[in-house]
Parts: sequence; structure tokens; C-alpha cells
Amino acid sequence: MAKRSIGRKQTVADRAGGSRVAGSRAGSSRPAGKRVVRTGHSAAKSAVGRPSGGGTLPPLRTNRVSSYGVHPGVAMVQGWIASLKEKSGRTLEEWIRFIRREGPADLKRRGKWLKEQHGLGTVTASWLAERADEGRMGIGEEDPRVYLENAVRYVEEMYPAARAALRPLHDGLIGLARELGPDIRICPCETIVPIYRRHVIAQIRPATRTRIDFGLALGDTPARGALIDTGGFAKKDRITHRIAVSSEADINAELRRWLKAAYDRNAG
Repeated sequence: MAKRSIGRKQTVADRAGGSRVAGSRAGSSRPAGKRVVRTGHSAAKSAVGRPSGGGTLPPLRTNRVSSYGVHPGVAMVQGWIASLKEKSGRTLEEWIRFIRREGPADLKRRGKWLKEQHGLGTVTASWLAERADEGRMGIGEEDPRVYLENAVRYVEEMYPAARAALRPLHDGLIGLARELGPDIRICPCETIVPIYRRHVIAQIRPATRTRIDFGLALGDTPARGALIDTGGFAKKDRITHRIAVSSEADINAELRRWLKAAYDRNAG
């Protein structure tokens, strides 16, 4: 069943991420050295971590890439619309016309009417009630092209002037994720940017004007070092841990290893 809007925070696909996985290890290392890091906004010198074995980490790649992947929620909505006639007796277009002709004008009352008078489930009733508003037929939740256009805007709007200093950090985290492999997909929503392999492995969320919360899907891994337990595992959420990122120095070897651990847990 489709959630009401792909753009709103998390979809069912983001929260659940399919099957849950357990057990993995990742270590930490000490920061050392300096490197020039080029970002989408500026070039700045910053301290970055080195692996404890002495090797050099790959440079941060912070280009503002617009080639996002289509969010799994798009296909979910497409499938839901395709099955609506069989499950409810009307196509989406038929429901829209019926609701506009017969239903209450008030959105809340309209959803209740669809549930009580027409036997629809809560999510279906709410989504159809919203979709029946004038002008919402072209919302594009089931259109990959429209989603990809919106995805660029979602990210831009996460970083208004008050949070502009976080954008290079966001871009750096996206660059690290892309380095993991060609199977990585970046699928922005309105307030978070989920990072997928098979399922969500991480997410970027600007939490304050000075901090990004970099969420990770690490199951029941014990928190240590910079890794903070969000309580997500107990709540059966996909994202179970986070690392606070307030400066380029926080995008270090420890963060990279935890990200790689989340990636490895979602193989196959």
C-alpha cells in the first residue's frame, strides 16, 4: 500500500527497508593530516581521518550530482494505482470524479466518508481524499520524471541560507556513498535523503543549522565512538544509529567504516 506522499519525510520503503539484518563490525581510527577538499560551494582545507594502517583515504567527492535514483515509493504508488480497480471497484480517475461529485468538501470529513461509507482503508481513504483536491491530479507521485525533477528541489530546499554551511557536508556524504559501488541509489525526500543499496543503508538529515544527522542501518550493532544508538532497532526502524556531522573533520575514517559496514550488511 502506498504512503500518502513520496516527498514527505519517509515512505514505508524508507522505514522498513525490507528484511532486517544483524551483526557487523566496524572500527575507528585517529584523525591525522590535512587535505584540500573541493565542495560545490567552495574549496577548503580540513582535517580528515586516515586508516590506522597508514593508507590514504580517497578524497571527498562533493560535486552536486543531480543524477538521483527514482525512489522505490514511485513504483509502489504505480502498483497501487494499477490494482485499485480490482481492489476497490474504481480506477483512480473514477474515484477522483466520484469524490469531487459526491464527497464532502472538507478534507478530513472526506477521508472519514470514504472509510465509513465506502469501506476503504485508512491510507487509501486519506490518499484519495487528498488526491481529489482540485489541481492535485498532476502531483506526479507515480511519475518517475516528475519525481526526479522534484528530487533536485527537495535537496535545495533542505539548505536555505540559514543552513547553507551544511551543504558542502551533505555533498561530501553523498560523494562517499557513491564511492561504495554502482548499486548505490540516492533518492531524496522532502526532509531526508535516503541512500539505498538493496534497501536503505543510510540517510542524511539536516537536524539543526549546524549539524547533519547521518543515519545508518546497522541493526543491533553496539554503539561506540561517534556512533549513537537512535533506538531504531527496538522500534523496528531501518535506521538504527546516527553520527553527528558538524564539520568536514567529522567525515573521517570512522564514519567511512560505519558506512561501509552498513553497505556490506545489505549485500545480495
